[in-house]
Amino acid sequence: MSNYKPVMYQIGFIIEQALGHITHGQNLQTNLQKIPDIQAHWGFPAFEVEGLAAKIPVYKSNWTVRAGWRTRRAVAEMHRKTTLDVLFFHTQVTAILSPDWLRRIPSVVSLDGTPLQYDALGAQYDHKTDPPWLEKLKYRLNQLCYRRAAQLVTWSAWAKNSLVNDYGVPAEKITVIPPGVNAAEWQNPTPRVNQEGPVRILFVGGNLSRKGGDLLLQAFHALRQEAANLELHLVTRDSVPPEPNLFVYQNLQPNSPALKQLYHESDIFCLPTQGDFLPMVLSEAGAAGLPVVSTRLAAIPEVVQEGETGLLTPPGDVPALVSALRTLVQDPETRQQMGEQAIRTIQANFDAETNALRLLALIKKVADTSRS
Repeated sequence: MSNYKPVMYQIGFIIEQALGHITHGQNLQTNLQKIPDIQAHWGFPAFEVEGLAAKIPVYKSNWTVRAGWRTRRAVAEMHRKTTLDVLFFHTQVTAILSPDWLRRIPSVVSLDGTPLQYDALGAQYDHKTDPPWLEKLKYRLNQLCYRRAAQLVTWSAWAKNSLVNDYGVPAEKITVIPPGVNAAEWQNPTPRVNQEGPVRILFVGGNLSRKGGDLLLQAFHALRQEAANLELHLVTRDSVPPEPNLFVYQNLQPNSPALKQLYHESDIFCLPTQGDFLPMVLSEAGAAGLPVVSTRLAAIPEVVQEGETGLLTPPGDVPALVSALRTLVQDPETRQQMGEQAIRTIQANFDAETNALRLLALIKKVADTSRS
C-alpha cells in the first residue's frame, strides 16, 4: 500500500462583497469545493456598516477603508489558525491596506478594472474624484499593491491593458481569467425553437438607470408601436410604474431557479448599460442561449461578439438601441443562430468551473514557487 499523501494547499480567499463580486465569490466557493488538495479559508468583508462603526468618520463613508480594515482582521484570523501558502484578493480594494501581508505571504490580486478605469466611468456610479493630492496617494497605494502581488489576474484584456499602460505592471505578471458562470447550470433544459407568441425581452440589473433600463423602456415604447406582440421583463430592485406588456421582478435572487427559468422563457437579453466593466449577466444570458443587445463599453465586446452572439450599440444611444432590438425582434432565425453561438462562446471562454480551475492552477504555481 502506498504511503503517498497529496500536497495540501492552504489558501486564503478574500472576496469583496459588492455588486457582481458577491456572485463571483459564490461561484468560486461552489467550484473549489470539488478540489481535494486545497483547504480554502474564506473572508468576506461586508459592505454594510451599522452600529457604532456607522458613526466613525471616514470609515463609515469610505468603502476602501472599510474593506481594507475588515480584510486585515480576516487575514490575521486565518494566520492565527494555519500557515497560509497563498492569499487571493478580489478585488484590489480589499488588498490596498495590506501591503505588509502581501510581502509576508505570496499573494494573487484579482480585479475587474483598475481605479483609473473606475474614475473614467465614475459618474455612473455616483463616484467623484478626490483632491489631486489624495488621488496621487491612492495611485501610489494601488501601484504598491500591484508591485507586491506575486501575480495579478484581470477579468478582461481591457483591464490588463490599463495595468500595463497606466500602472507600469509587466504584462507577463498578468493573467486574464474571466469570472464566468456555471454554464451547464444555465443551459436551457429544452432546445429553443421558434414559436408563435410574444417576443420576450429580458433585462437584469439592480440599478435600473446605470444599467440602462430607463433607455430600454424608451426603446420598448417605440417598438410597441410597430409590434404589439412584444413583452419586456425587468429584473431590478428599483420600482417601475405598471404598463401593458411590462413585467417587473424585484425579489429574484442570483443563481436562483426562478431567475434561470426567466432566462429560458425569454427570446432576447438586453443590457444597454452606461456604467459597467464586465457584467456577469451577459455570461448568464449567453449560457442560456439568448442573443444579447448591449453597449460597446469597457470589456463588454470581449463577451458579446458583434454580429455573432449579439449586437452592440453606443452607450446612451436610444435610436441605435431601437434598431438593434428591431433586428432581433423581426428575425427569429438570427435570434436562434446567435443564441446557439452564444452557448458555444460561453462554454469555451466564460465557464466558471473551467476558469476556477485555471485560477487555482495559477494560485498553486505561486505556492509551489514560494515553497521551492
